[in-house]
Amino acid sequence: MTEPRLRQWLRCSAIRPALQLLFALLVLPMAQGVQALKLEVRVEGLTGEDEKYRKNVLALLGIYQERKDKDLSVPRLEALHRRAPDQIRKALTPFGFYRVQVEDTLTKPPSEGGVWVANYQVVPSEPVKVSSIDYRITGPGTEDPNIPDEFSKELQPGDVLLHSKYDKATEEIRRLVAQHGYLDYELTFNWALIDLDNYEARIRFHLETGPRYYLGNMSFTQDLLDDRYLDKFVGFKPGDIYDPEALLTLQGNLLGTEYYERVEIVPHKAAAGENRTVPIEVIATPNKANKYRFGFGYATDVGSRVTLEWRRRYLTQWGHTLKLETNISQPFQRMKGDYRIPVGNPLRDYITIRPDLRAYDIASRKGDIQTLQVAHSVVTPSGWRRTAGIDYRRERFEVTADDAELVNELVPNITWSKTVTNDPIYTTDGYRIKFAILGTTQGLISPSSYLSGNARFKWIKSFFDDYRLIARSDLGVSWANNVFDLPASRRYFAGGDNSIRGWALDVLGPGDPVTKEAVGGRYLAVGSLELEHRIRGNWSGAIFTDFGNAFDPDFTRQVEVSAGLGARWRSPIGQIRLDVAFALTKEGSPARLHIVIGPDL
Repeated sequence: MTEPRLRQWLRCSAIRPALQLLFALLVLPMAQGVQALKLEVRVEGLTGEDEKYRKNVLALLGIYQERKDKDLSVPRLEALHRRAPDQIRKALTPFGFYRVQVEDTLTKPPSEGGVWVANYQVVPSEPVKVSSIDYRITGPGTEDPNIPDEFSKELQPGDVLLHSKYDKATEEIRRLVAQHGYLDYELTFNWALIDLDNYEARIRFHLETGPRYYLGNMSFTQDLLDDRYLDKFVGFKPGDIYDPEALLTLQGNLLGTEYYERVEIVPHKAAAGENRTVPIEVIATPNKANKYRFGFGYATDVGSRVTLEWRRRYLTQWGHTLKLETNISQPFQRMKGDYRIPVGNPLRDYITIRPDLRAYDIASRKGDIQTLQVAHSVVTPSGWRRTAGIDYRRERFEVTADDAELVNELVPNITWSKTVTNDPIYTTDGYRIKFAILGTTQGLISPSSYLSGNARFKWIKSFFDDYRLIARSDLGVSWANNVFDLPASRRYFAGGDNSIRGWALDVLGPGDPVTKEAVGGRYLAVGSLELEHRIRGNWSGAIFTDFGNAFDPDFTRQVEVSAGLGARWRSPIGQIRLDVAFALTKEGSPARLHIVIGPDL
């Protein structure tokens, strides 16, 4: 048959049904054969207090891990089923079970396309217990009180052999031996022998300490900072017992300063000599001098906000740093600098010189402030950051038409602050607290005298896994002849995203009797309570109430109260918080939307 005739024959309508039938008989069964198997895996006999055992079994059980694999075939399924009993027994050995019985069945589906069922009935029996512990420390460190005189307080003869406790004990002994200078220690025996005939475990741990080593002189291989400055980061002195953790701490501290991109600690053990004193060399590679950051944020109080930051990681060989930052929003514009000079402990103590230029135009007032602060900041032994300094301030402000002034001040001040948190981005347990005292005297450049003190507190506590209770309080008091002796920035106002929601930023406070405009007060008392519940994933809902106000004895002002509902979404930069707050003490209880993005503390 010629090719043209063949094509004509294939196109013949009488042939098409035959081809379709052939396709149905040959091709479709093949397609059905490659469909994914449906599989259910059941592990029974491990429930209640044994749930942790079941979780470990499922984690190591191949047939369970591959049960949803679209390429799972019948031969593969049967192979996985054959391996399953041994995998189950292996998964239970870390908990001391060495006589595990497993009854396994693999049931085919009753009809094509049905579900295969792999069932494993597990009987763990009794766990093996420790019959004896042979623990010996020999060598020069035998009498060292820092080395434990027993293998483990958590694993004694008669206890179930838990591999996690055994591993923890061996690791802790080795860590302590190395931490106290015995670098050449040797484990001559380290095993737990399982005697299945007598069904008992015998532990044998023998360690030879070898001689003790000591830390020697430090040397720095770098050309960025003065070695005398770097010496302040070293938390040990020559002759101290060799401690690897002390060297890791030194490395971490140097990297944390951002002076260096890489820091390598090199112990020259070969040069230790007869006195076993190990010279230490620090090899450091400088980081890039400049660091830039661009940020964007949003809050109802200020609207969109753009932040530009330039940081000079090092300026002198004594570790001085400089940071310039600009914040731009519609109501607020700010440019500030921070020149830091490390003193004392260079990781946390410094002298700072801070120029600060601000301009603001909000509902309650407008003006501009120029500040130059010189302060000494240290961390106290109890963990508080204490900053004491003096500010020169030039403030031009207008609160009302007849309350506008240009003020120059020299203001001594001191603050104490402390933040404790398990996560600075999303805190489930923690708090932030800050106290400040400041004031000035008439004649010391300043036109009037006053003394102010304020305290801010925020506390977060989680409970029942998915709930957070958040409490916040702002308190302040100023001693002055009257509120008009205080510049606008020293007066107290209330209202806004982080004050009393339901009102705009700083619109609450003692008001002018005629214009009803807020002029600020000498006292502040604001509180907030919020209950948050995680609904699903990163989404949460919240209910809250805010209350308080700014007050002044010369004016009448009531306590304002708001309440509302909120939605939260946990983002990598902190929660995005959307709140609808109702001003309950305002006529008509109007609602106001508040949006804030940022960390909790």
